[in-house]
Amino acid sequence: MGVPVRRLWVAVLAGYLAFGAALQVLPSDVPARFGGGALASGTAVGIAFLATACGRPFAGWLADAGWSRPVVLAGGVLAAIGGLGQLLAPDLALLLVARLVMGAGEAALFSAALPWVLTGVRVAQRGRLAGWFGLSMWGGLAGGPVIATAVTRIVGGGDGAEAARPVRDALGGGVMSAGVMGSGLAGERVVWWVVVGLSVVSVLMVLATRADPARREPLVPIRGIRDLVPRGVPLPGATIGLAAYCYGTVAALVVLRMRADHLATDGIALTVFAAAFLVVRFAGSPLVDRYGGRRVAAATVALEVIALTGIALADTTTAATAYTALAGAGLALIYPACVSMTLDRVRGLRPGVSMGVMTSFWDLGVMAAGPLGGLIAERSGYPTAFLVAAGSGVSCVLVCLIFLRTPRRAASPR
Repeated sequence: MGVPVRRLWVAVLAGYLAFGAALQVLPSDVPARFGGGALASGTAVGIAFLATACGRPFAGWLADAGWSRPVVLAGGVLAAIGGLGQLLAPDLALLLVARLVMGAGEAALFSAALPWVLTGVRVAQRGRLAGWFGLSMWGGLAGGPVIATAVTRIVGGGDGAEAARPVRDALGGGVMSAGVMGSGLAGERVVWWVVVGLSVVSVLMVLATRADPARREPLVPIRGIRDLVPRGVPLPGATIGLAAYCYGTVAALVVLRMRADHLATDGIALTVFAAAFLVVRFAGSPLVDRYGGRRVAAATVALEVIALTGIALADTTTAATAYTALAGAGLALIYPACVSMTLDRVRGLRPGVSMGVMTSFWDLGVMAAGPLGGLIAERSGYPTAFLVAAGSGVSCVLVCLIFLRTPRRAASPR
């Protein structure tokens, strides 16, 4: 029975469009509804990544035993419940619970779908297919905020600057005017319904697929840490985690960095980053199969180091825009490269749990970058925060060049 790659791609895309839209609306929604400041907003955003990081290994563990379809289906359902919970939450505590539920859903959605897609694929083609399928996740994370912004502006009826004011106030600790708050809340409420709707689309796409009973195998008992973190995974995980810190710094601080120096690119910085990321991911994924994950990771993250240094030092709009685009390109291939390295090191054994753990390192890196980068920026300035991120990129390159020179082959199970 063939793998329903296209339907799974759309299912993951819809789920991550919902996730991305939620990330866009939270910084203004949390202060407006619950009176919290930047700390409350940051906690609401970051706590979902904690659930995602914890959930991925278990989703992969179930997928390895042939339970991909029910796990992916559960992921879509959890995402819908989490979105509805965020819409209806009467206080911050329940909203954080809903964020955990949604994060667990996103973990199940992608980390169980990818092993299903890679079933029966030749080893030489796994990097390319993982990169292209990963566009469903990254495309959703890039497109979700665009959808949320468009909905907020349409419903709120204001221009771009007026609609963006709640976000600026939340980040800067300012007080929102009653008029803007009212229109913002109306738009954000509609966005939450869009989040729920996109999650339901994800569920429907999975329901349109058929189970493959021939893939069912006994679940491998979890007797210790090695059953959830196979040998051969930590080094590729460290590689993607260090790169994720770079990504998290850009996502959390690049707009504020541009705004602090009055660079006109602050309104389009994340769009430029996302566009370069998606173009290079789509066009460059075959390079992983041609040159190997280690070489591609080292070369592209080296570009990321240059880009982050450039963002730290840029003093013109043109330079800031160019370096932001280079930052997107520099991170575009790190995921398929680390998938390739992970599968090489575990020899394709238990790919679901292996890739789930590896991807969890990404979630942890992003989760750490926001508060740590913000603290550094607050105490030493935005340029310093980006230079620290560049240092993380240098560490990533060193791990690739020194510790990943010879793939460590996992022993066959007895």
